[in-house]
Amino acid sequence: MVGDLTLEQTLRDHAFTRGLAEAHIARLAPLATEIAFADGEVILVEGRRSQYFYLLLTGSVAVELHTPTFTVSVQALGPGEVFGWSALLDHQDTLFQVRARERTTALRVAGSDLAELCQSDTGLGSQILLRTLQVVAGRVKATEAKFAEMCGVRSPRQHQEQNVSRFQRSTYFT
Repeated sequence: MVGDLTLEQTLRDHAFTRGLAEAHIARLAPLATEIAFADGEVILVEGRRSQYFYLLLTGSVAVELHTPTFTVSVQALGPGEVFGWSALLDHQDTLFQVRARERTTALRVAGSDLAELCQSDTGLGSQILLRTLQVVAGRVKATEAKFAEMCGVRSPRQHQEQNVSRFQRSTYFT
C-alpha cells in the first residue's frame, strides 16, 4: 500500500507506467516495494553493479557525475520520473551517482526480476524497452547540456532565447 493507494493504482498513475495494460500492471505490482530515502542519501553509487530500478513518487533526486575530485549534478528528477535503468542490463555498472535532494519516496523493483518479466512477457517487455530508451535519451541530452554549459558553449535553446531577447530589446528601444 502506498499511502491510501494500492501498488496497482500507484503504477497506473505513475508517468512511466501510465497506459500499460491492466494485465501488465497486475504483473508488475508484486515486484514493487515502496522505499524512502533521507535528504542527502546516496541511492546509487557510480561504478557499482546496478540492482534496482526506481520509480519516483515524492521528493527529488540529483543524477550526478561523481569523481574523486568533483561532483556535478547532471539532472534533477522528481515525481513521475525513473532512475536505475542500468539494473535492467546484465552485468552493467551504474553510470551515474544518484542522491536524494530531500526526503524522497519511490517504488523499487529488482532489475533482474523486471528483466525476467520483460523476457517472459514480450508485450510488456517492448513497452518497458521503449520507455526506458526515452529515459536514456533524456539522460544523454541532460549530460550533453551540462557538458556544454561547463565548456561555456551555448545550447541551441540558449542561443534562440538570446536572439529573442535581442529582438525584444530592439523592439522596445527603437
